[in-house]
Amino acid sequence: MQLQTAIIIPARYGSSRLEGKPLLKAGGKYIIQWVWEKCSKCIGIDRVIVATDDERIFNVCKEFGAEVEMTSNQHKSGSDRIAEVAKRHPEIGYIINVQGDEPLIEPENIELVRKGVVEDDSADISTLVREITDMEEVVNPNLVKCIFDVNNYAMYFSRSKIPYERNEGKSKFYGHLGIYGYKSEALFKMTSLPQTTYEMSESLEQLRALQNGMKIKIDIVKNIPIGIDTMEDFNKFKAMVEK
Repeated sequence: MQLQTAIIIPARYGSSRLEGKPLLKAGGKYIIQWVWEKCSKCIGIDRVIVATDDERIFNVCKEFGAEVEMTSNQHKSGSDRIAEVAKRHPEIGYIINVQGDEPLIEPENIELVRKGVVEDDSADISTLVREITDMEEVVNPNLVKCIFDVNNYAMYFSRSKIPYERNEGKSKFYGHLGIYGYKSEALFKMTSLPQTTYEMSESLEQLRALQNGMKIKIDIVKNIPIGIDTMEDFNKFKAMVEK
């Protein structure tokens, strides 16, 4: 049996900064619908599934024609939510985790993540980074930084400025974009492992994978997907699509 590649979009109603954001409407479409439509345009994807713990989101996704599944409301992270869905589908061998609050994500970026995990036998996980040139971003703990080896496998992720510059001007800095591709067995392994010391220190789940010896493939992109975290973000997006 040839294994399928699926995009699974975790979407929850509760959000500390913007409750109910998947169901906000801009340009006549829900935010979750914008994301689902972008994902549906991707090459090499067999199916797109929304994973939610909220019946309102479930019903709306059914209305616009998405495949959607209910999940537990006890999950601590999006990867736990997508793992629950993936375990129901042994036919899915590769999972792309696209956040439900990024309506401006480019299908080309998703395709890079898909290639990183499907075409690289050594990779357990794949993700994206972008070069940072603004030093305010370099030292901003809300933007996660990544360093990687000469073969483009992640060495570490941190909220701190990495690498430390003993000799200025010798390094480039890269910011992490929160999209992941997983081989299904790697996703199940990572979500079954206990939290690690680095993960708990930095509040970065991907460090659990690294600290347990899993390999994360990195691709570099130039564009910056803008997520909707606040009402200000939403209003900017709404003005853009309704212009």
